[in-house]
Amino acid sequence: MVPLVIMADYCELLPEPLPVEPLTLVAQWLAQAQAANIQPNPNAMVLATSTPDGRPSARVVLCKDIVPQPGFVVFYTNYLSVKGRQLKGNPRAAAVMHWDALHRQVRIEGQVVVAPEADSDAYFGARAWQSRIGAWASEQSEPIASRAQLLEAVQSTARRFGAPTPGAPGADDSLKVTVPRPPHWGGYRLWAESVELWAEGAARIHDRARWERTLRSVAGNRSFKPDAWVATRLQP
Repeated sequence: MVPLVIMADYCELLPEPLPVEPLTLVAQWLAQAQAANIQPNPNAMVLATSTPDGRPSARVVLCKDIVPQPGFVVFYTNYLSVKGRQLKGNPRAAAVMHWDALHRQVRIEGQVVVAPEADSDAYFGARAWQSRIGAWASEQSEPIASRAQLLEAVQSTARRFGAPTPGAPGADDSLKVTVPRPPHWGGYRLWAESVELWAEGAARIHDRARWERTLRSVAGNRSFKPDAWVATRLQP
Protein backbone atom coordinates (compact mmCIF):
# COMPACT_ATOMS: atom_id res chain seq x y z
CA MET A 1 0.00 0.00 0.00
CA VAL A 2 1.29 3.47 -0.88
CA PRO A 3 2.05 5.47 2.32
CA LEU A 4 0.11 8.70 2.75
CA VAL A 5 1.10 11.89 4.51
CA ILE A 6 -1.48 12.77 7.19
CA MET A 7 -2.26 16.38 7.98
CA ALA A 8 -3.43 16.27 11.59
CA ASP A 9 -7.22 16.00 11.91
CA TYR A 10 -7.81 17.36 8.43
CA CYS A 11 -7.11 15.25 5.36
CA GLU A 12 -4.51 13.11 3.69
CA LEU A 13 -2.01 14.86 1.44
CA LEU A 14 -0.13 13.30 -1.45
CA PRO A 15 2.87 11.07 -0.68
CA GLU A 16 6.37 12.53 -0.54
CA PRO A 17 8.14 11.52 -2.69
CA LEU A 18 5.45 11.00 -5.31
CA PRO A 19 4.87 7.36 -6.30
CA VAL A 20 6.33 6.22 -9.62
CA GLU A 21 2.82 5.48 -10.99
CA PRO A 22 -0.47 7.09 -9.96
CA LEU A 23 -3.25 4.59 -10.58
CA THR A 24 -2.41 2.40 -7.59
CA LEU A 25 -3.08 5.44 -5.43
CA VAL A 26 -6.28 6.20 -7.39
CA ALA A 27 -7.49 2.64 -6.76
CA GLN A 28 -6.70 3.07 -3.07
CA TRP A 29 -8.63 6.35 -2.93
CA LEU A 30 -11.64 4.70 -4.61
CA ALA A 31 -11.54 1.78 -2.18
CA GLN A 32 -11.43 4.20 0.76
CA ALA A 33 -14.37 6.16 -0.65
CA GLN A 34 -16.38 2.96 -1.02
CA ALA A 35 -15.48 1.84 2.51
CA ALA A 36 -16.39 5.24 3.97
CA ASN A 37 -19.91 4.93 2.50
CA ILE A 38 -20.57 8.65 2.85
CA GLN A 39 -21.82 9.31 -0.67
CA PRO A 40 -23.87 7.29 -3.16
CA ASN A 41 -21.99 5.82 -6.10
CA PRO A 42 -18.43 6.66 -5.00
CA ASN A 43 -17.29 5.22 -8.34
CA ALA A 44 -19.22 7.90 -10.26
CA MET A 45 -16.99 9.44 -12.92
CA VAL A 46 -17.64 12.41 -15.19
CA LEU A 47 -16.63 11.33 -18.69
CA ALA A 48 -15.98 13.96 -21.35
CA THR A 49 -15.81 13.10 -25.05
CA SER A 50 -15.92 15.19 -28.20
CA THR A 51 -16.70 15.03 -31.88
CA PRO A 52 -13.83 15.01 -34.40
CA ASP A 53 -14.35 18.76 -34.89
CA GLY A 54 -13.99 19.42 -31.16
CA ARG A 55 -17.57 19.75 -29.87
CA PRO A 56 -17.43 18.40 -26.31
CA SER A 57 -20.04 16.69 -24.18
CA ALA A 58 -19.90 15.23 -20.68
CA ARG A 59 -21.95 12.87 -18.54
CA VAL A 60 -21.58 10.69 -15.45
CA VAL A 61 -20.73 7.01 -15.86
CA LEU A 62 -19.59 4.43 -13.32
CA CYS A 63 -15.94 3.44 -13.12
CA LYS A 64 -16.12 -0.35 -12.94
CA ASP A 65 -12.42 -1.15 -12.64
CA ILE A 66 -9.02 0.48 -12.22
CA VAL A 67 -6.07 -1.53 -13.56
CA PRO A 68 -2.89 0.23 -12.37
CA GLN A 69 -0.66 -1.99 -14.51
CA PRO A 70 -0.60 -1.41 -17.45
CA GLY A 71 -2.77 1.58 -16.57
CA PHE A 72 -6.42 2.00 -17.60
CA VAL A 73 -9.90 2.44 -16.15
CA VAL A 74 -13.00 0.60 -17.34
CA PHE A 75 -16.58 1.73 -17.94
CA TYR A 76 -19.54 0.23 -19.80
CA THR A 77 -22.19 1.74 -22.04
CA ASN A 78 -24.19 1.48 -25.25
CA TYR A 79 -21.80 1.65 -28.20
CA LEU A 80 -24.48 3.44 -30.28
CA SER A 81 -25.06 6.21 -27.71
CA VAL A 82 -23.77 9.74 -28.20
CA LYS A 83 -20.62 8.97 -26.24
CA GLY A 84 -20.14 5.73 -28.16
CA ARG A 85 -20.45 7.51 -31.50
CA GLN A 86 -18.10 10.26 -30.36
CA LEU A 87 -15.53 7.75 -29.15
CA LYS A 88 -15.67 5.98 -32.51
CA GLY A 89 -14.92 9.24 -34.33
CA ASN A 90 -12.46 10.61 -31.76
CA PRO A 91 -11.19 7.88 -29.41
CA ARG A 92 -9.95 10.19 -26.68
CA ALA A 93 -11.61 11.09 -23.39
CA ALA A 94 -11.14 12.85 -20.07
CA ALA A 95 -12.58 11.70 -16.75
CA VAL A 96 -13.00 13.20 -13.30
CA MET A 97 -13.74 11.52 -9.97
CA HIS A 98 -14.46 13.83 -7.05
CA TRP A 99 -14.98 12.84 -3.43
CA ASP A 100 -15.98 16.08 -1.75
CA ALA A 101 -16.27 14.65 1.79
CA LEU A 102 -12.80 13.11 1.49
CA HIS A 103 -11.28 16.30 0.02
CA ARG A 104 -9.94 14.53 -3.08
CA GLN A 105 -10.18 14.70 -6.85
CA VAL A 106 -8.77 12.65 -9.73
CA ARG A 107 -8.43 13.71 -13.36
CA ILE A 108 -7.54 11.22 -16.10
CA GLU A 109 -6.96 11.91 -19.79
CA GLY A 110 -6.05 9.44 -22.49
CA GLN A 111 -7.00 7.17 -25.35
CA VAL A 112 -10.00 4.85 -25.42
CA VAL A 113 -10.38 1.37 -26.91
CA VAL A 114 -13.23 -1.13 -26.82
CA ALA A 115 -12.78 -3.70 -24.06
CA PRO A 116 -12.37 -7.40 -24.96
CA GLU A 117 -15.69 -9.11 -25.64
CA ALA A 118 -15.03 -11.67 -22.88
CA ASP A 119 -14.80 -8.83 -20.33
CA SER A 120 -18.04 -7.29 -21.57
CA ASP A 121 -19.81 -10.66 -21.52
CA ALA A 122 -18.69 -11.34 -17.96
CA TYR A 123 -19.76 -7.95 -16.65
CA PHE A 124 -23.10 -7.97 -18.50
CA GLY A 125 -23.87 -11.42 -17.11
CA ALA A 126 -23.29 -10.13 -13.58
CA ARG A 127 -25.83 -7.30 -13.93
CA ALA A 128 -29.36 -7.54 -12.60
CA TRP A 129 -31.66 -9.07 -15.19
CA GLN A 130 -33.80 -5.91 -15.29
CA SER A 131 -30.75 -3.92 -16.34
CA ARG A 132 -30.00 -6.47 -19.03
CA ILE A 133 -33.54 -6.18 -20.36
CA GLY A 134 -33.16 -2.39 -20.40
CA ALA A 135 -29.93 -2.59 -22.38
CA TRP A 136 -31.81 -4.39 -25.16
CA ALA A 137 -34.95 -2.26 -24.99
CA SER A 138 -33.42 1.22 -24.96
CA GLU A 139 -31.88 2.76 -28.07
CA GLN A 140 -29.80 5.04 -25.88
CA SER A 141 -29.72 8.73 -26.90
CA GLU A 142 -32.30 8.25 -29.66
CA PRO A 143 -35.60 10.23 -29.62
CA ILE A 144 -38.80 8.51 -28.53
CA ALA A 145 -42.39 9.75 -28.77
CA SER A 146 -43.40 9.13 -25.16
CA ARG A 147 -42.57 7.41 -21.89
CA ALA A 148 -45.35 4.95 -22.68
CA GLN A 149 -43.60 3.92 -25.89
CA LEU A 150 -40.39 3.25 -23.96
CA LEU A 151 -42.26 1.11 -21.43
CA GLU A 152 -43.87 -0.81 -24.27
CA ALA A 153 -40.41 -1.54 -25.67
CA VAL A 154 -39.30 -2.80 -22.25
CA GLN A 155 -42.35 -5.05 -21.94
CA SER A 156 -41.87 -6.42 -25.46
CA THR A 157 -38.21 -7.15 -24.77
CA ALA A 158 -39.05 -8.87 -21.50
CA ARG A 159 -41.53 -11.14 -23.30
CA ARG A 160 -38.89 -11.93 -25.91
CA PHE A 161 -36.63 -13.33 -23.21
CA GLY A 162 -39.40 -15.02 -21.25
CA ALA A 163 -39.16 -12.58 -18.35
CA PRO A 164 -41.74 -10.59 -16.40
CA THR A 165 -41.91 -6.86 -16.95
CA PRO A 166 -39.16 -5.12 -14.93
CA GLY A 167 -40.70 -3.35 -11.97
CA ALA A 168 -43.83 -5.51 -11.92
CA PRO A 169 -44.87 -7.18 -8.64
CA GLY A 170 -42.65 -10.16 -7.95
CA ALA A 171 -40.12 -9.15 -10.62
CA ASP A 172 -37.14 -8.89 -8.29
CA ASP A 173 -33.42 -9.60 -8.56
CA SER A 174 -33.83 -13.15 -7.23
CA LEU A 175 -35.37 -14.33 -10.51
CA LYS A 176 -33.13 -16.31 -12.85
CA VAL A 177 -33.50 -14.86 -16.33
CA THR A 178 -31.14 -15.58 -19.22
CA VAL A 179 -30.44 -12.43 -21.21
CA PRO A 180 -27.32 -12.43 -23.46
CA ARG A 181 -25.29 -9.29 -24.04
CA PRO A 182 -26.51 -7.25 -27.02
CA PRO A 183 -23.82 -6.57 -29.64
CA HIS A 184 -24.28 -2.81 -29.24
CA TRP A 185 -23.43 -2.82 -25.52
CA GLY A 186 -20.10 -3.35 -23.76
CA GLY A 187 -17.01 -1.94 -22.17
CA TYR A 188 -14.33 0.61 -22.89
CA ARG A 189 -10.84 1.01 -21.54
CA LEU A 190 -9.60 4.54 -20.95
CA TRP A 191 -5.83 4.22 -21.14
CA ALA A 192 -4.29 6.99 -19.09
CA GLU A 193 -1.79 9.32 -20.72
CA SER A 194 -2.04 11.76 -17.84
CA VAL A 195 -3.34 11.51 -14.29
CA GLU A 196 -3.71 14.47 -11.96
CA LEU A 197 -4.40 14.10 -8.24
CA TRP A 198 -5.64 16.82 -5.94
CA ALA A 199 -5.97 16.79 -2.15
CA GLU A 200 -7.49 19.64 -0.19
CA GLY A 201 -5.13 21.41 2.21
CA ALA A 202 -5.65 23.69 5.18
CA ALA A 203 -5.98 27.41 4.41
CA ARG A 204 -6.55 26.44 0.76
CA ILE A 205 -2.92 25.37 0.38
CA HIS A 206 -3.93 22.32 -1.59
CA ASP A 207 -1.71 19.46 -2.73
CA ARG A 208 -1.58 18.66 -6.44
CA ALA A 209 0.52 16.49 -8.76
CA ARG A 210 0.44 15.27 -12.35
CA TRP A 211 1.80 12.13 -13.99
CA GLU A 212 2.33 11.89 -17.75
CA ARG A 213 3.50 9.18 -20.14
CA THR A 214 3.46 8.24 -23.82
CA LEU A 215 1.30 5.41 -25.18
CA ARG A 216 2.36 3.45 -28.25
CA SER A 217 -0.33 1.52 -30.15
CA VAL A 218 -0.04 -2.26 -30.43
CA ALA A 219 -2.31 -5.14 -31.48
CA GLY A 220 -3.89 -3.20 -34.32
CA ASN A 221 -4.67 -0.18 -32.13
CA ARG A 222 -6.61 -2.36 -29.68
CA SER A 223 -4.07 -1.87 -26.89
CA PHE A 224 -0.99 0.16 -25.94
CA LYS A 225 2.55 -0.25 -24.73
CA PRO A 226 3.19 2.60 -22.29
CA ASP A 227 6.42 4.39 -21.50
CA ALA A 228 7.33 5.15 -17.89
CA TRP A 229 5.41 7.75 -15.93
CA VAL A 230 6.94 11.15 -15.27
CA ALA A 231 5.63 12.76 -12.07
CA THR A 232 5.50 16.50 -11.38
CA ARG A 233 4.22 18.26 -8.28
CA LEU A 234 2.09 21.28 -9.23
CA GLN A 235 1.17 24.48 -7.50
CA PRO A 236 -2.50 24.47 -6.48
